[in-house]
Amino acid sequence: MMTMNEIMEKIKPFRIVPVIAIDSENDAISLADALIRGGLPVAEITFRTTAAAAVICKIRKERPDVIVGAGTILTIENLKAAIDSGAQFGVAPGLNPDIVAEAKKLSFPFIPGIITPSEIEKALSLGCKFLKFFPAGDAGGPKMLKSLCGPYAHTGVKFMPTGGVTPENLGSYLEIAALAAVGGTWIAKKEDISGGKWSEIESRCKSAGKFVMEFTSRK
Repeated sequence: MMTMNEIMEKIKPFRIVPVIAIDSENDAISLADALIRGGLPVAEITFRTTAAAAVICKIRKERPDVIVGAGTILTIENLKAAIDSGAQFGVAPGLNPDIVAEAKKLSFPFIPGIITPSEIEKALSLGCKFLKFFPAGDAGGPKMLKSLCGPYAHTGVKFMPTGGVTPENLGSYLEIAALAAVGGTWIAKKEDISGGKWSEIESRCKSAGKFVMEFTSRK
């Protein structure tokens, strides 16, 4: 199993992690192929659906070049299901010390969620240096994240804002030095997956990748 630093190094060139809720294992490979064709072979498959573990397992087995994480890990059972399915990292909306401890014990790369300075400090005390900022939009967006980064930048902490990140504000997030990646819920929407709109998902991946590349080249 890769370390968190190794996982984030693989994700770093993309700067976007599509956050995906998918209802059927049957759509797993079509989804993965759309991400691959779009040049964004990474996904956080959320445990908001009962198909999540099976989808992760299928993609990991049949499309091993796709970086696959498990999202919405709310319980120890979710955590173990993510590991058993072959997920390469896990993400949670909040900070549960018990889950952080279990993930550490199992050497599983895990990104807990934070929204306040106190939660950042708690996460750092637990050894977490990669944190999900959620819900980013409702919590103040890029401006709030920049303010949070100020007192903690020297610690080496990195953030993955999720919730309310859009193509319109993506650039504002990319300007933040402590950004690891954004969670992109707009890339592969649940209704697009169930409707088989693979070309639309592929197109969003390409557009996002082009924006990131152009933005990075200007810096």
